[in-house]
Parts: sequence; C-alpha cells; structure tokens
Amino acid sequence: MKTQDIEYHADGARLVGHLAVDETRAGKRPGVLVAPEGGGLVDLTKTIARRLAELGYVAFAMDYYGDGKPLSDRNEVMPRINAFMAEPSTIRARAAEALAVLARQPECDPARLAATGYCFGGTTVLELARSGADLKAVVGFHSGLGTTRPAESGVVRPKILTCIGAHDPIIPADQRQAFEAEMTAAGVDWQMNVYGEAGHSFTNPASGNLGMPGFAYHAESDRRSWAAMRDLFDETLGPV
Repeated sequence: MKTQDIEYHADGARLVGHLAVDETRAGKRPGVLVAPEGGGLVDLTKTIARRLAELGYVAFAMDYYGDGKPLSDRNEVMPRINAFMAEPSTIRARAAEALAVLARQPECDPARLAATGYCFGGTTVLELARSGADLKAVVGFHSGLGTTRPAESGVVRPKILTCIGAHDPIIPADQRQAFEAEMTAAGVDWQMNVYGEAGHSFTNPASGNLGMPGFAYHAESDRRSWAAMRDLFDETLGPV
C-alpha cells in the first residue's frame, strides 16, 4: 500500500491531502475522493482512504483548512463550516482541485471518478455534484443536505446516495424532504437510505465521546451504509 501526502492549492490556500493506492495491482482503476468530517483530515479519514485502496480504488482524502491539519476546537470549526455553507463557491473550489489531484494520479482512470464524504464531508461532495463536476457517483454519510445554491436541472452528473440516521438531530425529516424535492426537480438519479436506529455521525466509532445528544456510533448502520456505497460504486464505476 502506497500512502502519500500531496500538496495542492485552491482558493488561495495551501492544502495537503492524503493519497492511498495499492501498488500491487496493475493498470488504471477508478478514483474516489474522500471528504472528511467537519474537523478536517484526521486519522479516521486516512483509514477510510486506505480501506478504499484495499478494495482496488485510488483514494485521495482532501484537506479543508490548510497544511493537512485538522481543527480540534468545535468553536473554531463551526464558524469555518458556516462560512463554507453560506457561500459554497469556496468549498466547491477546494473539492474540485482535490478531485483534479486525484484524476492526475498515474494509477487513476480519470473517466471513472466518484466522491464520498462524512458529515460536512457529505455536504462537500454534494456541493461538488451540484457544481457539475464530472463524477459517476457521490455518496454522503450523515451529510448535511441543505444548500444556498440548489441543484439546477441537467447540471448534476453523478448518481447520488445519501445515508442518514433517522434520529439525526442535525438532519431532521424536513431537511430530508427538501433534499428529495431538490434532487427530483433537478432530474438527478438519487437515492436516500434512512437507518432507523442511527443518529448523527453513526460511522465514527468515537462520535459518542463528544457528549452531544444524538451523536453515536451505530455498527449495523455503518456496515450497511458501506455496503450500499460499494453497490453504487460497482454499478457506476465498474469492476476493480
């Protein structure tokens, strides 16, 4: 397994993402962009990239904040996320450049690209899809679904899957319904899995340590949503 930190620049920021690729496999293969939770590029995100590489994909985990360094203080994280969401052009630009880095890797087939993200990372890859990025699939895990720039008809290219906990306090039913209406109006091939026993951040084994109501790891939903992602990748990206 080759892992490598790669510097790139977007929106005036020096960013450092994390690449994972299985060098024992021959030939070009699909690429998957990985967008982390709101705190940024932590070890869990790098582990997800390596898991995808073990499946046969080229995986690149993107950086939000610069120098590949995550933010641990929620009081620092939330204003940054709120600014990204108020004007999505910034996070779209950072995600687009990370996708370009992935597409340039010699092992990557640039005609077979997907993106996946967790929490704010799911929001990020949905914004990337709304921007018209050339992707085959986008998967968001417990991702915020709202936007200040709704999808326009005919612009969104990938098939979209969102995996949401039914008891997620961050993503209530009305937000899910608004997203359904947005995607349908824009003519998107979309699906949403709602997991009945799950709350927010259900894929993160450490989420319960935050002490926040409705935040908890849920192993069954984690397993099922990962399998749903793999099914969509098999459908859209082909064999690896």
